[in-house]
Amino acid sequence: QVQLVESGGGLVQPGDSLRLSCVASGLDFRNYPMGWFRQAPGKEREFVGTITRTSSYIDYGDSVKGRFAISRVNAKNTVYLQMNSLKPEDTAVYYCAAHRRRYGGTSRQIDDYDTWGQGTQVTVSA
Repeated sequence: QVQLVESGGGLVQPGDSLRLSCVASGLDFRNYPMGWFRQAPGKEREFVGTITRTSSYIDYGDSVKGRFAISRVNAKNTVYLQMNSLKPEDTAVYYCAAHRRRYGGTSRQIDDYDTWGQGTQVTVSA
């Protein structure tokens, strides 16, 4: 059974940092591009970033570029999302996702990911 489990969310103040983790099981993790998305209340799910299998290319959404960083450790079946300089508008449920194609390329499109975690809540508030 393929499973993605996110952790690391919480309540922080504006300007703080937070690191999310996503651990995969039942998946040939090292051969799948991974993505991070987020969804705020009443809004559509939004692309945050994506990373290739070998970390050779990383792409970010415009709203987080320069503040967030994605990395992965294939030996640990884990992908990370380091979030710095957090803003209230970063408040959302954050999801990690595995690309639908093994050896696939990165994508910003939700439909290109077919395995999702349960999400972890990040709240940025003074």
